[in-house]
Amino acid sequence: MARAENKVEAGGTALLVAALAKALREQHGLTQEELGKRIGYTASAISAMETCAQPASDKMLVALEKEIGGGLGIFEKARKFILLDKYPPQFKNFALMEREAVSLSSYQTYVIDGRFQTPEYARALIGGGFPKLPDAKVEELVEARIARRALLDRTDPTPMIELILDESALRRPIGGWEVLQDQLRSLAEDAERDNVSIQVMPMERGLRGGHAGTRGDMVLVVTKEHHHVVYMEIEDESVLVSDPAKVAHLTHRYAKIRTQALSRDDSLSLIQKLAGEERT
Repeated sequence: MARAENKVEAGGTALLVAALAKALREQHGLTQEELGKRIGYTASAISAMETCAQPASDKMLVALEKEIGGGLGIFEKARKFILLDKYPPQFKNFALMEREAVSLSSYQTYVIDGRFQTPEYARALIGGGFPKLPDAKVEELVEARIARRALLDRTDPTPMIELILDESALRRPIGGWEVLQDQLRSLAEDAERDNVSIQVMPMERGLRGGHAGTRGDMVLVVTKEHHHVVYMEIEDESVLVSDPAKVAHLTHRYAKIRTQALSRDDSLSLIQKLAGEERT
């Protein structure tokens, strides 16, 4: 169900798309019900989009472009920015940088990295947080998160993506064992991409006298302008580090984490093993 609060929360892109969609619908002489039938939505869904009670989904934008876009590409161009509007406030400044990054190196300790999440895993993770979000908002955030996977397939240029996961994230049954196993299978498939490297930090690492990753998650980014920055987030607050000395310090720490993780081959074997285990 659409939320009245969304009318206040809606970003500039959603407001612009809503106004343009309404104007073009009326220009074509269509009622909300008629447009809805043509693109596979109810009249109430069209109304919710036009009032920003429920901003247009990516699927709806594609349909609007085909039906009333008039070849202008307005709704097609809006897709990227609508998705950016749906991200949590603390993530928006980083989201566009992530989309256009030359390389990303991520260390994650608690859950599977968002770029690699399946829809079911993401839905369970987002929907299970606190405070609990309305179902419509959960679906918005899931759609926005899954859209981040497009980075894995980008070819101009092809980004180099490295992920180091704490082993505990591979064993934490977010959404249940079946959801986790599907997530691990997907992760194993992604690990075999030419531009992706996935390593696992073993749980017994501390037994060997040192663990460089105890201070938490981080994402190292090389931007399209070849600037080096580090993104960190905790408890809905984010930090984007660009000071060269601080970036160098965190980069060195990340490099140490990488040396303490399992090799790529051993990590893939562990992920595949866990994906195939019977759980009750």
